[in-house]
Amino acid sequence: MWRARRKAEGAAFGSEKGVRAAYAEFGGELLGFAHNALGDHQLAEEVVQEVFLRAWRASDSFDSSRGTPRTWLYAIARNVIVDARRRREARPPAARAEEAGREGAGADADPYDRLLARIELREALDRLRPEHREVVIEVYFLGRSCADLAGELGIPASSARSRLYHGIRALRGILDENGWLAP
Repeated sequence: MWRARRKAEGAAFGSEKGVRAAYAEFGGELLGFAHNALGDHQLAEEVVQEVFLRAWRASDSFDSSRGTPRTWLYAIARNVIVDARRRREARPPAARAEEAGREGAGADADPYDRLLARIELREALDRLRPEHREVVIEVYFLGRSCADLAGELGIPASSARSRLYHGIRALRGILDENGWLAP
């Protein structure tokens, strides 16, 4: 159905109707693809949502002479999955533990241990340079992208990514120095 209409609806990703049709056609298989790649159903759902959001925002860049809507969506999905993995792996262990506690996975953990982990993380964050702390908190704890944050701060995206890299590196060093990182 979609493939037959793809030339006529090449720019259909720019309309709500086009995105809905693409989601009906490919949403399920993209969810399976993301779930297999990430091993987390909730994160996979977020990935699929982000894929269709990016497709809608970049609808002008779809070129039916270069591929099908399916291949274009899978290319976007691969990028979103890589971003999701990086975000998940780059979070400090204390933040991952706190997140697990909120999701119920760490419900068996002692509430005092969770509180101590939050206090330790707050103290470590307070020791970062202000520009590093701001980017780390906005990206890793509030889920913002470096590009969005860079626009808001009036700096290049590469500067935001650099601040994030150096902030995480310094945060790990502080946590390790204080013996707060698990071996």
